[in-house]
Amino acid sequence: MSNEDITLTAGSAEVRVSPESGGRISGLEIDSLELLRQGPRYGCFPMVPWCGRIREGRFLDGGTVRQMPVNSPPHAIHGTARDGAWRTVRVAENEAVITYDLADPWPHPGRVTQVVTLAEDSLTLTMSVEARDDSFPAQIGWHPWFNRTLAGADGAVGEAATLDFKPAWQEERGEDHLPTGNRIDPRPGPWDDCFGMPGGVDVTLTWPGQLELKVGSREEWVVVYDEQAEAVCVEPQTGPPNGLNTLPRLVTPLEPLEATTTWSWRRL
Repeated sequence: MSNEDITLTAGSAEVRVSPESGGRISGLEIDSLELLRQGPRYGCFPMVPWCGRIREGRFLDGGTVRQMPVNSPPHAIHGTARDGAWRTVRVAENEAVITYDLADPWPHPGRVTQVVTLAEDSLTLTMSVEARDDSFPAQIGWHPWFNRTLAGADGAVGEAATLDFKPAWQEERGEDHLPTGNRIDPRPGPWDDCFGMPGGVDVTLTWPGQLELKVGSREEWVVVYDEQAEAVCVEPQTGPPNGLNTLPRLVTPLEPLEATTTWSWRRL
């Protein structure tokens, strides 16, 4: 099957999936409002087999220390799948299934599957990591770049998005940008920080007078990054940054790692 961009539609919603560009969601339009920042680094890319930064690119894999490429010195960041070409498995009017085979520099064979399902009022992304031969630690997450302002079909730009969420804690961030292991009371932004939401990720983005969007997930970790003028990132994930070292989730041939995020919206 072709790996060209896939367009799914449901009512007035349209989503574009780009398998060749790291399996990312490269566009999400609702009533002609483009929600995602455009460009090859942006959209919403999958973070797998790890999320955020790994300290100096090294993690303990059983009794072996593994070294990943340091692509955000001095750390390795956001996994390997966003840099590879994914394969299209199945496409329907409102659903697409794409896969990515883990390969060098990741040391273990495995397969990542992402299912993209669009409804008139929601987008659901489900990802799984399967081990082929041996077990390994892994994480799953998504890194959406939501436009801070939305431009209507007439070109008029609305007000900047506001962010509302009530985390139970914030991971204290060290000078190296990694969690120190201490949990602190949530602090005001701007953020490039990880938060804990034990009841599940629940974050609301509101573009006043235009759109309200809720980012939800059963996972309890979310990174919020809003230090850029153009975009706001709300990143549900299965563990904190550097989690391959501090909170490893083991993928085995019998037990894959799975996660889901749903974005639901309503016009204002």
